[in-house]
Amino acid sequence: MGADGDGARAALVLAGTKGLGRGCADALVDAGHRVMVCARTAADVAATVEELQARRPGAEADGTTADVRDPAALEALFTRVDERFGRLDVLVANAGGPPPGDFMDLDDAAWEEGFARTFMSAVRALRLAVPRMRERGFGRLVIIGSSSVRQPLPGLALSNAYRPALVGVAKSLAVDVAADGITVNMVSPGRIDTERIRALDARVAERRGTTPEAVRAESEQAIPAGHYGQPHDLGAVVAFLASEAAGYVTGQSILVDGGATPTLP
Repeated sequence: MGADGDGARAALVLAGTKGLGRGCADALVDAGHRVMVCARTAADVAATVEELQARRPGAEADGTTADVRDPAALEALFTRVDERFGRLDVLVANAGGPPPGDFMDLDDAAWEEGFARTFMSAVRALRLAVPRMRERGFGRLVIIGSSSVRQPLPGLALSNAYRPALVGVAKSLAVDVAADGITVNMVSPGRIDTERIRALDARVAERRGTTPEAVRAESEQAIPAGHYGQPHDLGAVVAFLASEAAGYVTGQSILVDGGATPTLP
């Protein structure tokens, strides 16, 4: 992890207190970054900041409450990064997954919620990050996606629509900012052991009249690696993409799914 006269590089992880976001925050702190996280619950933010600071001697972390769907909250969050770290080198554009549902189950309100949470939160965050990174001639933009970018997932129509759209955003922006020393990539998890995946397993179990444990066992049998991943598995990939070593990797959509999605790019 690089540094310059202003100190260690600084990373912002949206929705960084639980699940995939927390795995990314942990990995970035371990790699030497100063890390800012946000979430909607103040208690979660406070606990996460304390735990991040305890991960290694000299670790520097901060956090604040913010709803990533709210444009004003995002602007305030980036201003806090400016004030706290004086720079932004890495953005992890993450958000809680959109509500589940089959296409005919979803009304306009659900589509608007998914659009705000999954798509526009990332678009706005990228737009806020790019000028800050251009000033320094270095930046790493990482969007957290889903394996739905390669293969639609049953019961997740919103994810199937909005996640692939973000791949288009990443690939377009990657071309625009490559000459500025900024890379843009998407990291797309398969079945990672998070609260959301456990909730989705419970939903499937209820519909089938079985147990979440049975659903998980069936899912694990379909994964070549034989098990669900952990948030740190995704975090390790994000930390690499945030590094100087990944400077020639941009415009990519990378699966972290234990081999569960055997599709061609």
